[in-house]
Amino acid sequence: MKRLAILGSTGSIGTQALDVVAAHPGLFEVEVLSAHSNANLLIEQAQKFNPNAVVVTDETKYEIVKEALSQSNVKVFSGHSSLEDVVQWDSVDIVLTAIVGFAGLRSTIAAVNAGKGIALANKETLVVAGDIVMKLAAEKGAQIIPVDSEHSAIFQCLVGEDWRTIEKIILTASGGPFLGRKPNYLVNVKASHALQHPNWTMGAKITIDSATLMNKGLEMIEAKWLFGLDNEQIEVIVHPQSIIHSMVQFTDGSVKAQMGLPDMKLPIQYAMGYPRRLDNKYKRLDFRDYAQLTFEQPDYKTFRNLALAKEAMFKGGNTPCVMNAANEVVVQSFLHNKVGFIEMSDVIEKIMERVAYIEQPSLDDYEKSDKEARIYAAELVKQSQLSY
Repeated sequence: MKRLAILGSTGSIGTQALDVVAAHPGLFEVEVLSAHSNANLLIEQAQKFNPNAVVVTDETKYEIVKEALSQSNVKVFSGHSSLEDVVQWDSVDIVLTAIVGFAGLRSTIAAVNAGKGIALANKETLVVAGDIVMKLAAEKGAQIIPVDSEHSAIFQCLVGEDWRTIEKIILTASGGPFLGRKPNYLVNVKASHALQHPNWTMGAKITIDSATLMNKGLEMIEAKWLFGLDNEQIEVIVHPQSIIHSMVQFTDGSVKAQMGLPDMKLPIQYAMGYPRRLDNKYKRLDFRDYAQLTFEQPDYKTFRNLALAKEAMFKGGNTPCVMNAANEVVVQSFLHNKVGFIEMSDVIEKIMERVAYIEQPSLDDYEKSDKEARIYAAELVKQSQLSY
């Protein structure tokens, strides 16, 4: 029985993780659930799975959750510091980090510092501070199993392999809903269009990142730290069918690919069950349904976020942190129709140039850079609204 802390349990990854738990009642036990502000769903989940504790990081929702669970044995905590405390409990075996964005960094580091098993769905943790996190994981013996479908694919391809024989990894991208479109089309795109992903069902932030290809850029940086790669060993290829989730090319020229239907419950289940490969009743891949699997180069000129992310990866230091912060601001602004689709890249590029570069940042430096980038990005978005 593996005892789980699911951080971000009310989001897309968190709810699907609980579906996996429900499908394997003899294998998993929910110890902790957390949400930011979705108090109603958190309460519903707590009543169904009866965890030891829940944490609502939006402290204004604390009384609502506490009152609703007052007749149960579930402990109720609030605030980010409580989240950092509960992931270190002896009663927690695995921490599934599904909090979106920079907000998940501190709690993930706390879990790593406690030597917990980490099912990592928060790519921003490694984008922002991959050097610190992976070094700490090695020191504390905390095993990090990726949940992102692409990184799960790479991880699965490497099981039983000598990682020193990796020549390169190939991250596949669906291309999102605007594959093949040019700037004259994208200039009129609204959030409702960008949220219509052709293959995957994800949360709003990740879906927009997929539409801009920023998601693939973030995954490049995550892969660099997760698998200990040089920048030149990471490649992105567009694969519209989303059947091959990613590939590894080895030094002998052979290539391994991990394939399957696009269903996030598969990599979630794999990370939670590792090293066991668990049974399920999900729909199976039938190759007769896919007469062709196609591949093409990404359009770096049109989808500039991918180029900006690649630039940030090569520059290193605090640049990926700055880029990520600016991206989080513009995505939220885009979702509220406050900035245009193409303008998001403009803002990110300007913030990357504006925030001072730090070659070897500390965790405090990362947090200061994140805050500074957000302030500048919000100012630029406000200015852009005058012309948008």
